[in-house]
Amino acid sequence: MSNAELEALRKRVDEINLQILKLINERGKLVQEIGKAKEVQGVHRYDPVRERKMLDMIKEHNDGPFEDSTLQHIFKEIFKAALELQEDDHRKALLVSRKKKPEDTIVDIKGEKIGDGSQYFIVGPCAVESYEQVAAVAEAAKKQGLKLLRGGAFKPRTSPYDFQGLGLEGLKILKQVADEYDMAVISEIVNPADIEIALDYIDVIQIGARNMQNFELLKAAGSVQKPVLLKRGLAATLSEFMNAAEYIISRGNDQIILCERGIRTYERATRNTLDISAVPILKQETHLPVLVDVTHSTGRRDLLLPTAKAALAIGADGIMAEVHPDPAVALSDSAQQMDIEQFNKFITELKPLAKVNA
Repeated sequence: MSNAELEALRKRVDEINLQILKLINERGKLVQEIGKAKEVQGVHRYDPVRERKMLDMIKEHNDGPFEDSTLQHIFKEIFKAALELQEDDHRKALLVSRKKKPEDTIVDIKGEKIGDGSQYFIVGPCAVESYEQVAAVAEAAKKQGLKLLRGGAFKPRTSPYDFQGLGLEGLKILKQVADEYDMAVISEIVNPADIEIALDYIDVIQIGARNMQNFELLKAAGSVQKPVLLKRGLAATLSEFMNAAEYIISRGNDQIILCERGIRTYERATRNTLDISAVPILKQETHLPVLVDVTHSTGRRDLLLPTAKAALAIGADGIMAEVHPDPAVALSDSAQQMDIEQFNKFITELKPLAKVNA
């Protein structure tokens, strides 16, 4: 075979490559339309019965030289890419997606602008137990220049016999302390019916890990104009986490802060496993600010400082940690809360590492 004949064959191959490319892209556009139709109908994107029919048809019409198994493998890769294309379209459609809104969302909490490039600290007791307890923590936090106070008034607990919180009385205590120390309050709400009541007492509605997929609660939080701090579920994927946030934003409330608080794995050295890589992924995929709760992710006081350093280094918009005047007598999670002296050392070491938006 002469060089001219070889080049002619190669040219023909190049032409066929372009034809295949054109057909694959044309197929991709059709698949996108099918995906949109399925979304409207509420039909699952992946259809194994349909895929099997297509593979059988390819086998039936194959006249060589490729083996049936080779062609089926090639087409399965095309089918897989098409399914991912549909999923990409779905992610683009999410209101929380950075593809939908390229610029960062900034959540203003009484002047603290979470998501503006600075890194903030949120501290407070696991559960509100008394005015004196909350006031002691607020005083220490205020002396360190902090303005964001957390505290649990409603406590969803694993055991029904554990302390469940003071409820409305706890919210009143938080409000009183916040007013006295000019701080903003973040507290968890567990019942959709309590959202309206909570608006008078707190500055941020927290939806905890156990309620991340309490869809009625998410919708209720999305229906009011109050910032929402949404924690990742104990075993939630990042896609599930983002879709939980979508429930809130779809109701009109875009003031959402995401919080990575550790996920449940087989490891028992810590209470949960801090998924530190979730921070940059969430910040790339969404336009929402992202916090890291170092207390619940580790469950160990000795790990709070190193994990907080890691969270700041990887770009978290803030750190959450629990502080109690006397953790030994705390009504919940005593092993993971810092006392005032430990808190002062903790925050003193972290402040120089935190970014401050000039």
